[in-house]
Amino acid sequence: MDMSNMRLLDKDDEKDEDQVTWEDQQRINSFSKLNTRIRRLQDQMITLKKEALEDLSTELELADEDESVIYKIGESFVHLSHAKAMKRLQSDQEEIDSQVSNLSSAADECDRDMKELKVQLYAKFGKSINLDE
Repeated sequence: MDMSNMRLLDKDDEKDEDQVTWEDQQRINSFSKLNTRIRRLQDQMITLKKEALEDLSTELELADEDESVIYKIGESFVHLSHAKAMKRLQSDQEEIDSQVSNLSSAADECDRDMKELKVQLYAKFGKSINLDE
């Protein structure tokens, strides 16, 4: 947004349509915060999806059920029976899926709020403001 010819006004001086009012600035700030948050949420979802345990699941299905499996929990590796490793894998995958779902819901909420702010800001500033990437 070109701020060279705009200035922030006191609430009492908010009469000129071409000026950035205090409320307008608050909307712009809110949009910026939401935009930053949605990007962070998307990055977290990408990271969690990379942790998807599908490859490990395939490997465990092919593994010998009589041998113990080395399974990573946090930063440690532990020996688990094949059955316990399969249960742990299912539990871990459900947890990841739940986290991704929660992040997705939060991102959707941010997106809705951003759309509302876009409508308000574009209605006031038209082409003078750019809220797209």
